[in-house]
Amino acid sequence: MKKKKIIGMVVIGVAAAIGGLWLYFGEKIEILHTSLNSFKDENLAHTFQHTPEIQPTKKISKGENTFEFLKEDNVVLADGFYFDDIFYSSDKFMEDTKTTAMLVIKDDVIKYEKYFCGGDGNTLFSSNSMGKSFVSALMGIAVSEGSVESIEDPLGKYIPEFVGTELENIPVRACLQMASGIDFDEDNDMSGFSMRTLMGTPAMKVISKYGMQEEPYTYRRYQSINTEILGQVITNATGCSLAEYMEEKLWKKIGAGHDAYWTLSNGTELAMGGLSVSLRDYARFARLYLNEGSYDGEQILTGEWVKDSMDVSAAYSRPGANQDAYNVIGYGYQWWVPEGNQDEFMAIGVYGQWIYANPSKQVIIVKTSADPDFMSEAYELKHVEFFRAVADGIS
Repeated sequence: MKKKKIIGMVVIGVAAAIGGLWLYFGEKIEILHTSLNSFKDENLAHTFQHTPEIQPTKKISKGENTFEFLKEDNVVLADGFYFDDIFYSSDKFMEDTKTTAMLVIKDDVIKYEKYFCGGDGNTLFSSNSMGKSFVSALMGIAVSEGSVESIEDPLGKYIPEFVGTELENIPVRACLQMASGIDFDEDNDMSGFSMRTLMGTPAMKVISKYGMQEEPYTYRRYQSINTEILGQVITNATGCSLAEYMEEKLWKKIGAGHDAYWTLSNGTELAMGGLSVSLRDYARFARLYLNEGSYDGEQILTGEWVKDSMDVSAAYSRPGANQDAYNVIGYGYQWWVPEGNQDEFMAIGVYGQWIYANPSKQVIIVKTSADPDFMSEAYELKHVEFFRAVADGIS
């Protein structure tokens, strides 16, 4: 009973606060209300297929020429996979993880493509944190073109708000590897960060108030604000917004088949995970990395950047680092790298968004989901075994 009274008082207090804030922040409160409603379990599938209609976004136009994968009739996927000596049926696993679309490509040939929950080949699916891997690519381009002189540069060189703070001398590379040492907890601090930025405080000003909990490169701690920082470094160094830079330097150059959209937070691209992209275009992005950064004879990313992006040799980057639930898989430059000898790499987004690439088999798998149970035990590792089984079964 006491708990219910406390909750009731909180609700009343929040209602009163919202009523007062409406006069000043009406539009922002409306966006917040829409966002909260969109992320109810029953609305996830619709939300992740219609984000540009729900949230403010910026368009990223495709180029004139589209790279077309060859297409075959859908193959039969592997029966299933074993995890901890338990067999999981592929069909049941896809159903249980609320799959909304699945694409399997081998040697540039589509072997399997299926959409659920009303989607199709023209649907733009929310990246969530898969977008972090796109930001990494944009950083690689900015470095190769000299806009960012070096990822060993301190953040204060590119972000004026950090000058004179504890964050000033953090190397850019430490943010790429989620090893910045910033005193921020992804689970407990993200809602406060999001609320302050939504209400108009610039993200870098909010982040500049956080201190350090350890020296950079001590531990890997998954913190989405690291990617927000990277986005601001790119923007300040290039003079372009993230959407503009992506359109010019990446999207018009990799044969994308659809325009993409980048969700805006307080008028700025949400670097930590705000892209909406078609299923095949996610695969086209992964294909760029399979081809060591080259597309149609043009070196968009340097081979060195692609290689370094998957380097998890540092103690804090390895699978299982820190004995942390966020770190069961290795982490490079905003890419996840599972344990094994097949050079696999993945982009992962909350609620079950996946890009899986296996260079040794030349396989790309894209799986989107609307799964509220994405934080369940061994969720990521089960998906790795599922993808491996699918890749092994494709001829």
